[in-house]
Amino acid sequence: MRKTFLYLFLGCFTMVSAQNEPVDYVNPFIGTTNYGTTNPGAMCPQSFMSVTPFNVMGSDLNKRDKDTGWWSTPYSFDNKYFTGYAHVNLSGVGCPDMSSLLLMPTSGDMIVDYRKYGSEYKDETASPGYYSNILTKYNIKTEVSATPRVGIARFTFPKGQANILLNLGEGLTNESGAMVRRVSDTEIEGTKLLGTFCYTASQAVFPIYFVMRINKAPKSVGYWKLQRPGETWEKEWNKDAGTYKLYTKYNREIAGDDVGAYFTFDAQEGESIEVQMGVSFVSIENARLNLNTEQPKADFEAVHKAARKSWNDDLSRILVEGGTKDQKTVFYTGLYHALVHPNILQDVNGDYPAMESSEIKTTKENRYTVFSLWDTYRNVHQLMTLVYPERQIQMMHTMIDMYKEHGWLPKWELYGRESYTMEGDPSIPVIVDAWFKGLKDFDVNTAYEAMYKSATLPSKENLMRPDNDDYMKLGFVPLRGEFDNSVSHALEYYIADWNLARFAEALGKKEDAKLFYKRSLGYKHYYDKESGAFRPLLPDGTFLTPFNPAQGMNFEPNPGFHEGSAWNYTFAVPHDIAGLAKLMGGDKKFVDKLQMVFDKEYFDVTNEPDINYPHFFSNFKGEEWRTQKIVKQLLNDHFTNTPGGLPGNDDTGTLSTWAVFNMMGLYPECPGRPDYTLVTPTFDKITIKLNPNYYKSDKVVIEAVKPMDAANANFIGSLRIDGKVHDSFRITHEELTGAKEIKYLLKPIAGK
Repeated sequence: MRKTFLYLFLGCFTMVSAQNEPVDYVNPFIGTTNYGTTNPGAMCPQSFMSVTPFNVMGSDLNKRDKDTGWWSTPYSFDNKYFTGYAHVNLSGVGCPDMSSLLLMPTSGDMIVDYRKYGSEYKDETASPGYYSNILTKYNIKTEVSATPRVGIARFTFPKGQANILLNLGEGLTNESGAMVRRVSDTEIEGTKLLGTFCYTASQAVFPIYFVMRINKAPKSVGYWKLQRPGETWEKEWNKDAGTYKLYTKYNREIAGDDVGAYFTFDAQEGESIEVQMGVSFVSIENARLNLNTEQPKADFEAVHKAARKSWNDDLSRILVEGGTKDQKTVFYTGLYHALVHPNILQDVNGDYPAMESSEIKTTKENRYTVFSLWDTYRNVHQLMTLVYPERQIQMMHTMIDMYKEHGWLPKWELYGRESYTMEGDPSIPVIVDAWFKGLKDFDVNTAYEAMYKSATLPSKENLMRPDNDDYMKLGFVPLRGEFDNSVSHALEYYIADWNLARFAEALGKKEDAKLFYKRSLGYKHYYDKESGAFRPLLPDGTFLTPFNPAQGMNFEPNPGFHEGSAWNYTFAVPHDIAGLAKLMGGDKKFVDKLQMVFDKEYFDVTNEPDINYPHFFSNFKGEEWRTQKIVKQLLNDHFTNTPGGLPGNDDTGTLSTWAVFNMMGLYPECPGRPDYTLVTPTFDKITIKLNPNYYKSDKVVIEAVKPMDAANANFIGSLRIDGKVHDSFRITHEELTGAKEIKYLLKPIAGK
């Protein structure tokens, strides 16, 4: 089944490999099915504009997510009913938001009902900064690209009436309110409301502002509005528009739910029309400023060329040699996905919406947004710190500024609004991890103040830790509701407090360090010797009964645990593996139990709490081979050059980053600890270009050396750093970034 699907896929995706540049190995279709929720839209690295094909609504064949009841992505590879290009989109998330301002070309009679004007398509292609298809209903070729804040589309029409539609009513969420105003024959402006992430009641809707410009004067321009049941129209009804009213007089503005604008043209055969879309989260004026600054004229080829170059420059910070073409594609596509979010928020003049505020502020550096921190604190920010430290430090500045503006560090922030989605206090390990790796140019005192606040305020005042009263008093979070995720909450607090203890110690706050370190060991309350797993506790300190540690494996509701079973959480204390092993009866029993999790397929490679389980074996001398074997198998089985080539939701690059690190031969096992666990590199040679403003070396070269007579030498025999033997299966961040050359001398292990 997988091979058949791959052949079908390769037929519609052609990779240009002759140039042998990193950008040519990226396959934007990886992760676009199998719940990966990535999309193949056109964008620049970590920019807020992306232009993405929208194919998840409008056809009876397209069903929403069977579990959640919604689509969390504008695009799924399995669907083929195109209803336009969405502007500003999320990648690898599990809930809907953004993905609006749907731009659609049609030909022939004017139809503005998306259920009728949608089209199937063929000849779909994508590469970084570019996407194209041909709409079979109209024989229109569509192409899109982008600069950081402005999208551009090129539509090539057949002879006859050509139409360009901007649908402001449809999108991923249920927010359909908008306003659009004519500026000239070729330009419109307006605003659109965007919905609440995960339909979270605490997150307010917010506007996106736009200016759209077309490079050809149209024959006519107008608006439409959906006719609701029971509504009557004073103006003439156009029956060909279905249930929509067309307004053909266009020297006015229109506002309300389910409105849109259209342009019609007399097109010659093969004529191309280019459409630019500037956006802002501040104002229409700023959207126009972004458009005029980044794309002063419509020039699709120039925009595409610049987008490709920006991606190649970023991807070239890591160069790999050896391995197969598919392995290089998986690697560079993973790095590509890791460079989508967090993304910039500020306009070209530095304006941005302040956190949870109507105030507009201005910055002189990048202001970042889309902090999916429960996911990304585990590896994405570590990758930023290592390879793109100049961006990571600005992300930290953003997080601390959010605290200054709102009173809290971010948890799951989205375009200046906090959703409070998922668990824990994840900003703490992000900042502490980077600090211990040398990124210290930030307001340390304010950062500590913010961390201390969320760690110590009582529940009724605490937006970050809503069950902090129990946690501070008991050392654990008891189960107070059937599905309250109590164990999941507490485990995240433990890793946050361990990081905070280390930070406090380094800052000379000895008593704070003792307090938070003691708290970080509270996980021991949850260990149940009978089941050998973490088990929910009731308020009186007794274990929940009955209890099945395998419940939740299929994401069904599970008391005490969020999206997983007890086995996905029982080893989730990377800051104290030695203590957990002692609790379980010693090193051998720990190793045997952890191996059992893999043998019985309790491990879930898509679930963040257990994402570093394979690396824990390397904490025990003589067991490191297990880490190397399991990681290699997981990479081979779950990360492939196919649309389903991610094992699940990419979680804003977290799964992709897991693959990137492990394919390089190292992994940041414990957030907040400045070291990496070593695994077998996928490639013969990896060159990591380092920023000399932050690190001693300007690059480090990793080589995997196999004996000439041992093709199956897939295990690390020894390591040499700049020619010296390194007697450990772990390397510190300082050792890594201070080295010139690291050699992995590989060997086979019989019977393993």
